[in-house]
Amino acid sequence: MRPIQMVDTKTQYHKIKPAVDQAVMEVMESTAFINGKAVQDFAADLSSYLGVKHTIPCANGTDALQIAMMALGLQPGDEIITPSFTYIATTEVIALLRLTPVFVEVDPKTFCIDPAAIEKAITPRTKAIVPVHLYGQAAPMEQIMEIAEKHGLYVIEDNAQAIGCEYIFENGTRQKTGTIGHIGATSFYPSKNLGAFGDGGAIFTNDDELAARMKMIANHGQSRQYYHDVVGCNSRLDSIQAAILGIKLKHLDEYASARQQAAAYYDQAFAGHPAITTPALAAYSSHVYHQYTILMEGVDREGLKKYLAEKGIPAMIYYPVPGHRQKMFEQFNVASLDLPVTDWLTQRVISLPIHTELDEEQLAYITSHILAYINQ
Repeated sequence: MRPIQMVDTKTQYHKIKPAVDQAVMEVMESTAFINGKAVQDFAADLSSYLGVKHTIPCANGTDALQIAMMALGLQPGDEIITPSFTYIATTEVIALLRLTPVFVEVDPKTFCIDPAAIEKAITPRTKAIVPVHLYGQAAPMEQIMEIAEKHGLYVIEDNAQAIGCEYIFENGTRQKTGTIGHIGATSFYPSKNLGAFGDGGAIFTNDDELAARMKMIANHGQSRQYYHDVVGCNSRLDSIQAAILGIKLKHLDEYASARQQAAAYYDQAFAGHPAITTPALAAYSSHVYHQYTILMEGVDREGLKKYLAEKGIPAMIYYPVPGHRQKMFEQFNVASLDLPVTDWLTQRVISLPIHTELDEEQLAYITSHILAYINQ
């Protein structure tokens, strides 16, 4: 049996090695390492795949969120509603821009932001909502957009974990996550469903004015060379990473299918076990399983994690300390927030290996050891 990885990027690479190597060598020969043809082609191909008008590549997913917020003209002290149960990048950029994070509750089944909690948190200072499509499944965007329209708020989708996921509207129409709000942001970190061989990110919008502003911000605020209209930053996706991503984009749906098959194996193996709750599937969303995260009751989570490590099985806890309990946000007096679902989840979730290269032998090994530990 091959060694088990949380994400097996090496085996994935070897399956597409000739195409990737050729694409990289073409960039090397062109010497257009920054904003070359590979970047332009990838942006166009990704826009076509997602069905969005504008894709603005940038250096990483955190920059994507920051540029999105900068483009909206938000002012220090403006409030941004976001879940506490998410990776720190989502909320870090809010504080970095001297905005105020307003942490709210998530749904205990989908782990995504709760629309009712959003509604309760809105104040006259609220300017935007940042829903996170956590672990590969969409947040309830139809309700979120209705709330945003009602209160005149912007919506920035954090799509770093769900690229390729489809949102299913009540009328049956489908739309890719990251393209529903005013702006979408994603990451191409190597472990993502669409991962580069280094850092990378992108921003999406159907708004021409916002697109133009974000392009300027990502390039030192330039409208044309040496003419700086707004305060910006330096955030670029390099041509080599774009070339690699262009190859991998062609396989993205295939990668999602492989992840879904692995998730189905886990689902069946754990079905009906009283101590394990497998990921819930929302009626309004597909699931691309960036993570396969289970909830456990009455199980020594740290003990299980240690036991699995001894057996050569990696497992991760995303996220043991939610945003409202992080020291970096003490200035916002959020530690006393009552977010029982979030606190409950942080004590019970554990994520298992999930990627495109898992085979049945590995899955059987993983599930049998988890069940052996829990049932002992």
